[in-house]
Amino acid sequence: MFRKVMIVLEELGLHYEPVYLNLSANESKEEKHTKYNPNGRIPTLIDHVFAIWCVPHSDATPLGDASKGTVGELNCVSCGESGAIISYVTEKYDRTRKISFEKFEDKMQLLQWLFFQASGQGEDPSAIIGYQEIIRVLGVLESVLSQHRWLVGEKYSVADVSFITWNHAAFACLVKDYDGFDLEKDFPSVHRWHNEMLGRPAVDKVFAMWQAW
Repeated sequence: MFRKVMIVLEELGLHYEPVYLNLSANESKEEKHTKYNPNGRIPTLIDHVFAIWCVPHSDATPLGDASKGTVGELNCVSCGESGAIISYVTEKYDRTRKISFEKFEDKMQLLQWLFFQASGQGEDPSAIIGYQEIIRVLGVLESVLSQHRWLVGEKYSVADVSFITWNHAAFACLVKDYDGFDLEKDFPSVHRWHNEMLGRPAVDKVFAMWQAW
C-alpha cells in the first residue's frame, strides 16, 4: 500500500514526487508504468541507482538530488511491492537508523514482520480476507505488543509502519460494525500501539494528504 511507503519517506525527511494512477482505468497496466514495474501494480518507487522489477531506461527524469539525501534522478527504476520498497529506502537512506536497525538480529526480526504483514494482510485492505484471519493477525500482534511497546528493538520502526494503513482501513471499515468486535477491549495493546503511531507527525501528514485526494 502506497501510504505506508509515503510514511517511511516522510519519517526520513526525503523528497519525493507522487505520481497518481487511475486504477479504475487500468493505468497501472499500461506500458508507461509496466516498463518500471512489470507486475503492473502499485506502489512503485523510482530511484536513481538500484533496481527491482526493472531494467535500465534512457528516458531519465529528474526527481531530486541524491547528494542532498533526496530520492534522486531517475536512471533506473527500483521497487514494486511495498515491503521491498521499505527495505530499499531504509537500507539506503536511513543512515542514522531512525526507523531501522544496524544489528543483524534486529534486521531479521524486522524482515520477519514485513513478511508476516504481507502474508497475513497483504497490500489491499479491500481484498477478500476473512474476519477470523483478521482476528488471528490481531492476536499475534497483541501477544507481542502486550510485552513490548514496539514490534522490534523497543523502538518505533518500519516493522510497525508496515501495519498501520491496513489496520486503519480494517478498523474503520472491515470490522467496525462486526458484531462483538471491540478493539480496545479485546486487543488493548494493539489499540494503544495503533493510536500512538497515528499521533506521529509523518503519519498524520500522509493521512491528511490521502483524505484530501
